[in-house]
Amino acid sequence: MSNLEEEKILFASDNISIEFCSERYSKTSILEAGSSFNLLFLLGSDIYLEKSAGHLPIVFRKNQYILYYSSEENRAELRSDSQEALQYLLIRIDYQYINHLINPQSSEESADILENMMRNSFIYFHKETPPTMTVEMHMILKEIIGSSKKGIIQKLFIEAKLIKLLILVFEQFHEKNSAQSAPKAPEMIKKYIDENYHRNIKAEEIGKLIGINQNIIRQEFKSQYHITISHYISELRMLKAKKMITNSDVMIKEIAIECGYEYVQNFTRAFKKKFGVAPENLRNNK
Repeated sequence: MSNLEEEKILFASDNISIEFCSERYSKTSILEAGSSFNLLFLLGSDIYLEKSAGHLPIVFRKNQYILYYSSEENRAELRSDSQEALQYLLIRIDYQYINHLINPQSSEESADILENMMRNSFIYFHKETPPTMTVEMHMILKEIIGSSKKGIIQKLFIEAKLIKLLILVFEQFHEKNSAQSAPKAPEMIKKYIDENYHRNIKAEEIGKLIGINQNIIRQEFKSQYHITISHYISELRMLKAKKMITNSDVMIKEIAIECGYEYVQNFTRAFKKKFGVAPENLRNNK
C-alpha cells in the first residue's frame, strides 16, 4: 500500500477498511481487495471511474453510490475534471464477514440478498444510473468521517454504522424493484382517462394525481400509445357518443353532456368532423 493510500485510511480491521479522500486531486486510484464487497460513496464533484484499460469510464454524479463485489484484487482509477475536491468514501468488506452477517443458510431471503450482492445487482449499471444517497446515508457517513473513537469502541461503532448502511441499501433496492413491477406511468394515465374521459380532465390534473410533470405525461403517453392525450380522450368520447346515438333514445344534448361536452354545438362539430355526419342525421338514418 502506498503512503497516499495510508493517508486516506479512516479505519482498518481484519474484515473492514474505510478510505476517505477529500483532496484536490485530478486523479487517484482505489484498491479493490479480492473476495470483497466495496461500498463507494461519491461525495464531491462528478467522477469518472475506469476499472480496466479498454473499458469506457463510468460517470458518477455527486451523491451517487455503488455496492459491488470484487472476486480478485484490482486497481481502479478515479479522475475528475472539476476544480472541486475529489471526494469519496470507500468501505471494503471481506466476503466472509458479509457471509457471516447475512447467513445465507438461514433463509431464502438471506440467500437471495447474498446472491444479488455477488451478482452486483446493486450497481444498476445495465439499467440506469447508480442510485442516489439518502439523507440518512449522508448522516451516517458524516458520523463515520467525524468520529474520534478508538480501539474496540471504534470497531463496534463502525460495524454498527456499516450494518445500518447495508440495511438502507437493501431497502432502497427493494423499493426500486417494487416500483419497477408497479404500473408504468403511461398505463396509469390510460387507466385514469378510461375511467374519467367524460369529465373535463387535463394533463395537469393527471400529473398532480400521479406526481409527474404534465409535459412528461404527454411525452410518455404519446411514446407508448402513438396518440396524444387529447386525441385519445376525443376518440373515447366519440365512440361512446356514436354507440348511444345508435342504441338509445337519449336526447342529443344529454349525450353531449354524458360524453364530456358542455356545449352541444361543440359536440356536434366534433362528431361531424369524426364521422362525416351530424348526430341528428345519424340517428334519423339508423
